[in-house]
Amino acid sequence: MPSFAQALQNKSFVVTAEVGPPKGTDVSRLLHHIELLKDKVDALNVTDNQSSVMRISSLAVCRLILDHGGEPILQLTCRDRNRLALQSELLSAWVLGVKNVLCLTGDYVSVGDHPQAKPVFDLDSVQLLRTVELLNSNKDLAGHDMQGATGFVAGAVVTPEADPIEPQLIKFEKKVAAGAKFFQTQAVYDLEKFKRFMDYARRFPVKVLAGIVLLVSAGMARYMNNNVPGIFVPERLVEQLAKAEKGKAIEVGIEIAGQMIRQLRQDGICDGVHIMAIGKEERVPDILAAAQ
Repeated sequence: MPSFAQALQNKSFVVTAEVGPPKGTDVSRLLHHIELLKDKVDALNVTDNQSSVMRISSLAVCRLILDHGGEPILQLTCRDRNRLALQSELLSAWVLGVKNVLCLTGDYVSVGDHPQAKPVFDLDSVQLLRTVELLNSNKDLAGHDMQGATGFVAGAVVTPEADPIEPQLIKFEKKVAAGAKFFQTQAVYDLEKFKRFMDYARRFPVKVLAGIVLLVSAGMARYMNNNVPGIFVPERLVEQLAKAEKGKAIEVGIEIAGQMIRQLRQDGICDGVHIMAIGKEERVPDILAAAQ
């Protein structure tokens, strides 16, 4: 299987998905998802205490993916670690065979299951990208020489449907300048708006993978519209989900996701997709089938 770096360079349409580490030591379901997806996508993201909920570390799960023949992308947030710990985590990841990292600032702790935790935010995502670049050049963040460099493919996130969009564009350019080689976007539902973003993004030497979130119900779609900045599910899609037979809304969501992927690929709008099934990872193969 080609590396993620090779896929970004050589494939016209790259597909990534993600797995969520469990809250506890039972990894049986996680391993099932890894085995199910590792040969169907170009890489698997591993979330890092997603939504500020304590789980097994991203690094440990990345190693499990490697052990099972997959290609991991380490998600690393600045919320829980200072610059010493972030650099140590990156060096550890490289030594363990992890070659890809997605640099994130991280959700605030107030949204998670340990709201009393102290947030760190010693660095932000742009500074973390610069840190990766330094480690790749055999320097640490303090400017000291190291005994062996890393060689990460570094990525970042962007929200193409943010309103206003200008702050996202400014941050996008900063992330490119800091060393981002690929972007995985927040969920995209308005393709015309996304096309306008891609007209702008094509000016930069980076690959952009459109975020595809599996909608499992009309309620989920409405919740995201009301509570998740930068995501807007059009009312026509909400109505499709609402009209589904009882227990069949997820099938409609799979078809919606498949149609989105198919159009993005056929029209050459972006460089690939990042599928976020959020607890329904076993349905990713169904989404890929619907996209054919």
